[in-house]
Amino acid sequence: MELIKKGNIEYYVFDKFKNIRHCFSTRKGGVSEGCYESMNLGWREDKKENVVENYRLICSAIGCDSRNTVWTRQVHKDRIINVTEEDRGKGLFSDREAEGYDGIITNCKDVVLTGFSADCVLIFFYDPVRQVIAISHSGWRGTVLSVGAKTVDKMVSDYGCRRRDIICGIAPAIGKCCFQVDRPVVDEFEKAFDWCRPFIRADEENEGKYYIDLQGINEEILVGAGIVRDNIENSRICTKCSPDMFFSHRLMGDKRGSMAGFISL
Repeated sequence: MELIKKGNIEYYVFDKFKNIRHCFSTRKGGVSEGCYESMNLGWREDKKENVVENYRLICSAIGCDSRNTVWTRQVHKDRIINVTEEDRGKGLFSDREAEGYDGIITNCKDVVLTGFSADCVLIFFYDPVRQVIAISHSGWRGTVLSVGAKTVDKMVSDYGCRRRDIICGIAPAIGKCCFQVDRPVVDEFEKAFDWCRPFIRADEENEGKYYIDLQGINEEILVGAGIVRDNIENSRICTKCSPDMFFSHRLMGDKRGSMAGFISL
């Protein structure tokens, strides 16, 4: 990934996605204040006018119109929705879908798919042959449910994509250095994936605690779904390690903003 700076705004782009408008935001370059300083892209308890302005700023920086953004209500599950031009503005300017969805797909131009993160994994998808894009939110619960693989499956079934053509990007998220969990969470992963043990290590300083490599597991899930490994760009950037650059729920709790990922044809 490459860090782009435009004035005060800083955001990341994937090397493999250079031909398409997209980014993963940082907390820099917005107008929000206090614990939301400064590029907060989630409603939370921030001032609405500040959030709307932040969207205008970040979308303008990548050549998109914030009025074309489409959000869903992320609920840490595996529901995925297809959207069209008629969905533009949902989330920022009109109500989001009533039911929660953690993945969004479109083949329509100038529809800006938007996902949120403050430690969770966001996965970007692009099929340059069929001209289809998607973005999925994969926290640990969504990872156990293989939401990334299910997004690939829906791109194939609903849009005629071929797995070998799809390019994926795994955005900055809490890293294997910082994602500490208890045994019950480890049990969920081991029940879901019989191959995941190399991605889990015991915390030698805290009995009963473990560290999980969410970014690595999501990469393996994508490979298992038929994505060519060379078509996956894994940022390997930890959000908790860089509080000056990212909002981190693990570090900051509820008093913090949210980053967002954007992608548009």
